[in-house]
Amino acid sequence: MKSLKRVFWASTACVVGLFCAAGCSKNDAINQTEKQDAVNGVPVPSLAETKTIAQEGFIFGLPIVMYYTSAYELFVDTTSSQYKAPIGQLFNEARVFTPKDTAVITPNSDTPYSLMEIDLRAEPTVISVPAVPKPRYYSVQLTDANTFNYGYIGSRTTGTGPGDYMIVGPDWKGETPAHIKQVFHSTTPFSAVIFRTQLFNAADMPNVVKIQAGYKVQPLSKYLNQPAPAAPPAIQYMKADAEIAKKEFWQVLDFALQYIPPSPEEAALRAKLASIGIGAGKKFDMKDISAAHKAAMLLGMKAGDDAVDKYIASGGAIINGWNVGSFFGDRAFYNGDWLKRAAAAKAGIFGNSAIEAMYPMTRVLPGGETLDGSKHNYTLTFPKVGLPPVNAFWSVTMYDGKTQFLIDNPINRYLINSPMLPGLKKNADGSLTLYIQKDSPGKPKESNWLPAPNGPIYLVMRLYWPKETPPSILPVGSGTWQPPPVVQAQ
Repeated sequence: MKSLKRVFWASTACVVGLFCAAGCSKNDAINQTEKQDAVNGVPVPSLAETKTIAQEGFIFGLPIVMYYTSAYELFVDTTSSQYKAPIGQLFNEARVFTPKDTAVITPNSDTPYSLMEIDLRAEPTVISVPAVPKPRYYSVQLTDANTFNYGYIGSRTTGTGPGDYMIVGPDWKGETPAHIKQVFHSTTPFSAVIFRTQLFNAADMPNVVKIQAGYKVQPLSKYLNQPAPAAPPAIQYMKADAEIAKKEFWQVLDFALQYIPPSPEEAALRAKLASIGIGAGKKFDMKDISAAHKAAMLLGMKAGDDAVDKYIASGGAIINGWNVGSFFGDRAFYNGDWLKRAAAAKAGIFGNSAIEAMYPMTRVLPGGETLDGSKHNYTLTFPKVGLPPVNAFWSVTMYDGKTQFLIDNPINRYLINSPMLPGLKKNADGSLTLYIQKDSPGKPKESNWLPAPNGPIYLVMRLYWPKETPPSILPVGSGTWQPPPVVQAQ
């Protein structure tokens, strides 16, 4: 998405510094706070407590804010360059993503997407899929507003045949109709549905379009040919984009939390947030608190963001410079670990659970030096018998290291994947070398060229439906297959 990127906090230190430069002494800050307390009639937590709550709240709220911002741009704001379709309507992309797609960070450019947001407040939704024969891979990822991957339909989970599946919201108490093969439970009344349909090559697109035409999503009443229930209340959505999310993080969180029922594992944290005026239906505003508490809030948010970055960098096993971890999953997978959930969102929101896809990622050489296309050329070599072990397919995708978006390049190539193998050149020993650099390595090697940015590089390897028997990248961090190192070209 147009995310809360690393630049989110570029000005935080300056903002905090301004409060200090304004000449507020400790006594002035206390007097301001006491004056505010008297006006509001509510005790305010200490500065230390405020900083801690802001840190924990930022970590907890980051994925929720990112989800809401992405959904708003994709399905609500018709003026957004990223708008796809209104809520409840499936949008099929007859193309793969390019640098023009900025609603989701670290986008997959392997598989054309079909996307939609469903509203489960009034009734369930039924997803119908056609037969998708092997070897083509497809998946339907179900991700709720908590960013929990609560279910999958597709090649790995439900097979290649047609079927009808029902998605229900947190308050659903009805019966399961006949012919429904499986019921999936969203923890929130709004949910993203993300179809991925494998594209073998450019000439294969008409076949993908035919499959996409067979995807059908409809309310349960329509599926049963029955009268629809009363429509849920209309929502006056809060406008949200990258800039708004940076400046009004807590207001966006306040709004989004209205549509996220609290779970037992977050009750204590929600109570802490409420103590500083943040929560479902509230309207927190930095302008309403003292300068001292504002500074404490900003410092806490900065500390939370730093913790997220640290987790992304070290939350998995570091293997040959690649971070190999399992960041995405369902509610049970996170089990209240909000830092892991925030790291998953910031690393690449809407990523798959490990059993569906693994995502080794790197910004550095094995020794820790940052990958930078403006300074060096690099290579990535897979041994003859060392290609990524998958049941579906694998890819290596290039991103701008600053934005995590795909990059413009003269050959419009954003990745190299296994369907491209017949057109790639092997080395004399049967190994495969990819050339990672901003300029062409020359015509003889251009088939294996993965164009890099003129600056920091972010590489993501994708292993769709990874094999579970050796050689395998699973179990996460200790599998028998390891991604080879990126090395600086001589």
